[in-house]
Amino acid sequence: MSRRKRRRTRKHGLPPGTLVFTGDQHADNQLVTLVQYNEEDAWKKTAQDAVPECIQGNFVTWYDVKGLHCIPVIEQLGRLYNVHPLALEDVLDTTQRPKFEDYENAIFIIAQALTFNEANSEIEVEQIAIYAGDGFVLSFQEKPDDTFQTVCERILHNGGRIRKRGVDYLVYALLDTIVDHYYIVMDRIEEVLEKHEQEILTVPDENTKSRIHQLKLQVLSLKKSIYPLREAINAFSRCDNPLVREDTRIFIRDIYDHTIQIVDTLENWRDVLNGLFDLYLSQLSYRMNNVMQVLTIISTIFIPLTFVAGIYGMNFDNMPELHWHYGYFIVLGVMLLIVLGLLAAFRRRGWL
Repeated sequence: MSRRKRRRTRKHGLPPGTLVFTGDQHADNQLVTLVQYNEEDAWKKTAQDAVPECIQGNFVTWYDVKGLHCIPVIEQLGRLYNVHPLALEDVLDTTQRPKFEDYENAIFIIAQALTFNEANSEIEVEQIAIYAGDGFVLSFQEKPDDTFQTVCERILHNGGRIRKRGVDYLVYALLDTIVDHYYIVMDRIEEVLEKHEQEILTVPDENTKSRIHQLKLQVLSLKKSIYPLREAINAFSRCDNPLVREDTRIFIRDIYDHTIQIVDTLENWRDVLNGLFDLYLSQLSYRMNNVMQVLTIISTIFIPLTFVAGIYGMNFDNMPELHWHYGYFIVLGVMLLIVLGLLAAFRRRGWL
């Protein structure tokens, strides 16, 4: 049983809303980043294993938590912003599938961020939860990698549209960043797919089959992440929660269009991978046919030679050729003529 499965058993028998971290600890310390902004100004604070104190006023408040192992910090944020206990439970359960929940005064989204590990050519999955209410957004990242660094930089330095809008646009910006990472991962997988296709066409080895199978697993991992995320984003764009303004829905629908495009690409990849496997089998069959052809030609050449050698190896007394002075050389010459004649016949037929 894996470590994650063993940790999930700790929730057995506990009441709903009980906070139990079910994932793996990816960092020694939990980093909490506070970003507050309005149209005129923006600033940032960070703290380890603690919640930075925010400034009261007409600001959008965004807490970004990296690492989920420190439950008291998450409990404190839940109390400060009246987060639904079931939402907090889902934040700590890192085996959740992407989904969208529409609460009375808040929205809650779980997504899966993907990164491509260059060392082992595998997709790494990270659960990200986003809880948004009136004037605040809470994001929870499973790993210490800063997935939302570009969003933070846009708020602090560039301003623009994101500083002029509310929490719904910030949630959109976070989801858009997650989906953008899907394109990066897909580009890397496509490069690997093209590399394997070239290997199959040139010199397929015994590991080619396992590499194709590994690619299928990567595509399956993408599908498990993007399909439910597509439905979650669609529900987000259609919800009637007052937090989501009408002029933001068009941006959310744009993310939905991106997920549809990714799904279509994954379907094409599935067909390409099936075609690659068929191509691999065809290449193996073609190589085997070439080997069998060479062996057949060699056997065909040596059959008449063996026949001639067998006749003159019987040593009957009534075989006058055995007493010829040049009989041995004549037989060798006949054998050579047979070989040359067969080779010429094979070449005319295109077998060589």
